[in-house]
Parts: sequence; C-alpha cells; structure tokens
Amino acid sequence: MNLSSADTAPNLAPVITIDGPTASGKGTIAQRVADHLGWHALDSGALYRLTALAVQRSGANLDDESQAAALARQLDVRFESGAVLFQAEDVTHAIRQESIGNLASQVAAWPTVRAALLARQRDFRLAPGLVADGRDMGTVVFPDAPLKIFLDAAVDVRAQRRYKQLNDKGISANLDDLLSDLRDRDARDRGRVHAPLVAAHDAVTIDSSHLGVDQVVQQVLALWSARGPA
Repeated sequence: MNLSSADTAPNLAPVITIDGPTASGKGTIAQRVADHLGWHALDSGALYRLTALAVQRSGANLDDESQAAALARQLDVRFESGAVLFQAEDVTHAIRQESIGNLASQVAAWPTVRAALLARQRDFRLAPGLVADGRDMGTVVFPDAPLKIFLDAAVDVRAQRRYKQLNDKGISANLDDLLSDLRDRDARDRGRVHAPLVAAHDAVTIDSSHLGVDQVVQQVLALWSARGPA
C-alpha cells in the first residue's frame, strides 16, 4: 500500500489500535488480527525506524531534530507483500537492527518528527478497517478507535523474546545487552513529553507475559466480536 493513498473517508473505516512497549509482540498480533478480519495493518514503528534509517544514511547530525523531521516528511516508502521498500530498496531487515531501533526511539521523542508522520499514519485508515500498532495509536493517532488494546509484558520476558527472534534470524545478540536496551527504550518512551507510551483511558490492557500469540489474537478478536454490529 502506498502511504499517500486515501481512497476512503477516514470516518468510514473502523480501527483497532494495539499499543505497547518494545518487543511486547504487538506487531505480530496486529498483523494476525488484520489477516483474520481481512483488514489493513499499520506498523507505525516501521515509519520511525525508516526515519532513523534515513537519518543514519544521510550522514546528518543524529541530534538534529529539524533534519530528522525533514527526512520524515520526504520518506519515499512503500509497504508491499510484507516487505518495506525505501527508495525502491527492500529494507525490511535493515530497519530491524538494534542500532536502528535505538535511534528510532530517540527520533520518536521529537515532536516535529511525530507531527511529520501523523498524517501519513492516518492515511492508512481505509475500508474495510485498520489494525494499527505502535505506542500512541489509541491516544494520539486514532483517539476515536472503537477498540483500543494496550499489550504489555514483563521486560525480562520481552528481552527473551527479542533474543530468540534475533537468534532465529542468525543475528548474534547478548541477552543482558538486550535487557538493558529495552529498559532504556521503555524509559524514553514512557518519559517523553510528547505522546508518551501510556494506555489510553478506554484501552483494554492485556499482559502477554504468559500467553502465546494465538491466545492474545483470540482475546482481541473476542473483544471486537463482543462489540456487536457497528
């Protein structure tokens, strides 16, 4: 899907938001729920990771907020068949590197970057519906979403999951370093002034520490089904 597309009026498409900290599994859950419902999916974190990648590749000062915002506004990106294309290059795996994730957490704290990406995220709200995951989907981007999920898990569980995920991809990782990085990211995400990571007042919190992916997906689908006809 091209980010600039807006074929359907936003108020015609329902949205399920899934927010939560890094490595809580929200991306996997969002995609599974979207596939089940036949809806679109938005991995908002990918947009911040792409901005971080653009900053890194541009050679810009990593502390230059205005430059990062300018790059965010000009992102040449497409999502196609599960792949993330940046300037026609498949960067699906490149944006998942830990260095990019850490830089993305930094640039995501800047209000001008968040403002630059806000409209682009809302462009994904197309019929028949959207499942959007991130950190402020239910609080800032889609505050009128009829179902909001806050997906959490203990930080040590999240570190173990990320460690296994990286190892499965053949990427070397140190569990202690991952745990430290996650704690640092949590602190940045929860403590930032603009759009901090927090559950929306009307969100349903699901702790996935001891739940499998299928169990969480079924909980989300059951919550949606319980709403009845829109």
